[in-house]
Amino acid sequence: MTKILYDSDLLDGSFMSVAIEAVENVLRDRAHGQTISPPRHHVSFPRRGDLIFTVGGTLGEKPLAGFRVYGTFEGAEHSQIVAVWSADDGRLKGLILGERLGAIRTGAIGGVAIRHLSSPDASVVGVLGSGLQARSQLEAAVAVRKITSARVYSRDETRRSLFAREMEADLGIEIKPADSVFEAVNDADIVICATSSNQPVVHASDLKRGAHLNTVGPKTLDGYELGLDIADMASTIATDSSEQTRAYTSPFFLNGSGNENRMVELSDIVAGTVPGRTSADQMTLFCSVGLAGTEVAVASAIFDNL
Repeated sequence: MTKILYDSDLLDGSFMSVAIEAVENVLRDRAHGQTISPPRHHVSFPRRGDLIFTVGGTLGEKPLAGFRVYGTFEGAEHSQIVAVWSADDGRLKGLILGERLGAIRTGAIGGVAIRHLSSPDASVVGVLGSGLQARSQLEAAVAVRKITSARVYSRDETRRSLFAREMEADLGIEIKPADSVFEAVNDADIVICATSSNQPVVHASDLKRGAHLNTVGPKTLDGYELGLDIADMASTIATDSSEQTRAYTSPFFLNGSGNENRMVELSDIVAGTVPGRTSADQMTLFCSVGLAGTEVAVASAIFDNL
């Protein structure tokens, strides 16, 4: 029987560890040419909105195919649909409806980046942003590192205080709201930037030596949340999909900075064919853009673990 899940079915915190392992397996397959992951595709409905599709899967040990679709129609609930098929026999494994799977998947990609690029003894996280993506990124960091504390800053004091209370209860670590970006990140080993800002909110001078930074917010030349000096300082700049960075309507934010050609694939770091962090004092940067097919693999792994 085809499984159908909703946001309310994905509240178990153990799904993040399942998702991280699923994403790591996909990235390993990608390094060996065993994934299908074209850039996302927009279908426009003039004066109304778009349907946005990501289609992909893996040809690895458990071949999978599927898609994710969501709409940008004004006034509508922007829920997502993810469908998963077995690529061996064409069997529809299931559907997941809602927004939580997307956050789990993006968090898991960030978790793999943290596992391979942050200092192994990282224990303090600085979080910029207090929405769903910030929550899932912090959850993933706790899943892959021995995190003891975190601080969060967002423009809305009420939201950052609520984030701190709820995530402290969920994760069992000390989490405090901060009154500024600098207070949130200045001594953090891992920095999660998950804002909606089109202007840089954090710069290299805010960060400690050896920090690792994940950016999941805006990152095109039309608007980006990181100061370009962070890329200048980073010893390693990685992304999950260089194809997607080249496919944005507005150019990727590193274009013209002199750093765009230094960017490497996270999949190659996972596979060990490209070095990630090589010393404790290196700054590292991961630009998350959403590798197509990872949501399919995460959904499949969740189905398998029910």
